[in-house]
Amino acid sequence: MKHRKSIFNPIAALLLAFPFAFLLSAQDGPPQDHEAQAARVNTVGAGLFPGRPKADAATVARGKASYMTNCAYCHGEDARGGDNGGTNLLRADVIMKDQNGEVLRTFLANSTGQQHSGVREGPQKFQFAPEQAADIAAFIHDFRLNSRDPGRMRPPTVVVGNAQAGQALFKTKCATCHSADSDLKGIASRITDPRALQQTWLMPVVISDRSAPAASKYKPVTVTVTLASGTKVEGVLGRLDDFIVTLTTADGAAKSFRRENGQPRIEVHDPMKGHKDLLPTYKDKDIHDVTAYMVTLR
Repeated sequence: MKHRKSIFNPIAALLLAFPFAFLLSAQDGPPQDHEAQAARVNTVGAGLFPGRPKADAATVARGKASYMTNCAYCHGEDARGGDNGGTNLLRADVIMKDQNGEVLRTFLANSTGQQHSGVREGPQKFQFAPEQAADIAAFIHDFRLNSRDPGRMRPPTVVVGNAQAGQALFKTKCATCHSADSDLKGIASRITDPRALQQTWLMPVVISDRSAPAASKYKPVTVTVTLASGTKVEGVLGRLDDFIVTLTTADGAAKSFRRENGQPRIEVHDPMKGHKDLLPTYKDKDIHDVTAYMVTLR
């Protein structure tokens, strides 16, 4: 048998050797310190926007307070989704696009979430002021994320306060409108989940979207629009911003009015105004104490 003569091709040999040489040179570099790299991700900028200037502690604290009272019931205390259908905000497209609350505020102000069979489909509609939306966004952006998400940070219970101190605070802050012997009598038996109960007394209108029995009586936000002619139009508020106000009258008709040069005159009637005015005054201890008192009202 004839043996074929071996022919050495230097160009082919060079091409075959090149990938191996490239891999060896890559491995010869300095070792990768993955722990240090993860630490840098967690200390430079905000978690969702590496390199983004970190908000100051006061802004994050304000955002946390607003988030816990308005958003945590659905999206969880750690923004990773709650037990009531709320999505994981840390992975939400709206949050990823947002920088200082501008996208978040517009999205919530124009939400078209509807309630079906007692369950809301879509996000709750909020008319956050720009500053409040920016604070909430700063709080959410402050969460640290990397390839190893630290996971849930949900406390085992929210009933950690002093019921006696909560009763004293209730008498000071709430007793002018509510009573443990009338409208709130037995509320802990009707709303057995302490988290839902806490959200109910903080902002009942949010719970009404979840058909909680104690909140069904709360009325929607209404508005009175006074035209330049003196004519007044009243109805349930749909949208209010610097350019337009929309409402639905008692007969179901939708009305829209353009706002310019201070006209028309707008009067908003919010049944939850008292609750909203009190929110910025609460400390974490106050909320825990009142919740501890509320769970005793059976």
